[in-house]
Amino acid sequence: MELVASARLRRAQIRIEAMRPYADRMLELMAGTAQAAGAVRLPLLERRDTVQTVAIVPITGDRGLAGAFNAQVLRRAFAEMRDARDAGQQVRFFTSGKKAQSTVRFRRLDLAQSWTGFSDKPGYSDAQGMAHALAEAYVGGEVDRVVVVYNAFVSPLVQKVTVSELLPIPTEALEGAKDDAPKHGVDFFFEPEPRQILERLLPVYVETELYRALLESAASEQGARMTAMRNASKAAGELIDTLTLAMNRARQAEITQEILEVVAGADALSG
Repeated sequence: MELVASARLRRAQIRIEAMRPYADRMLELMAGTAQAAGAVRLPLLERRDTVQTVAIVPITGDRGLAGAFNAQVLRRAFAEMRDARDAGQQVRFFTSGKKAQSTVRFRRLDLAQSWTGFSDKPGYSDAQGMAHALAEAYVGGEVDRVVVVYNAFVSPLVQKVTVSELLPIPTEALEGAKDDAPKHGVDFFFEPEPRQILERLLPVYVETELYRALLESAASEQGARMTAMRNASKAAGELIDTLTLAMNRARQAEITQEILEVVAGADALSG
């Protein structure tokens, strides 16, 4: 399992590296369009004055045997739930992965929707399905805020639990992209209007951010599983050595006892 996880981890890292340039260009394009559109009111950008319902999206794996990978995400998601309830807000869960689904159901929490079957190898279509459901719930007023909780991949030994606000789309994302966007010194003509283009780009941004989180989680899961299996193999080896030593000592003691009994019997006969 360690070797399989190691091979899958390498593939997951390649997918993340291939996706990052697309995500960067996506931010630049959205920032430039937003700048051209000016101050606009779009559903995915609208920040509610009063947040009554929070949607929490924990991203876990479909399987265990990965150390604390799943537990630490769920622990953080439930901490976010407690904070929201302390603020007088209701919480709805949209889960990704069988571990999150089963835990939320076991605790009898409000599970609005769940997705399973792609935690180790997510596709963009999976992120699209999740993004569509979350955006529909937000625009429809079912939830007033959407946060995603997942493991960000740092290294095979380190996975960082990350909480990201997905909806409403943070204005910092556009402002940061504007600051980082290269200045080409070229005036662009937009067809159709920038507002209409931005309206089409915002859902794609949500899909991209979810896809990034799914890929980060997939790489983190393989890294955690590889480390957990290595530790399990090491612990099993140490246990085998300890038990072998104990067995040899017991065997040696038994042989010694039999020799002493034979010697004692021979002494008794000779006497």
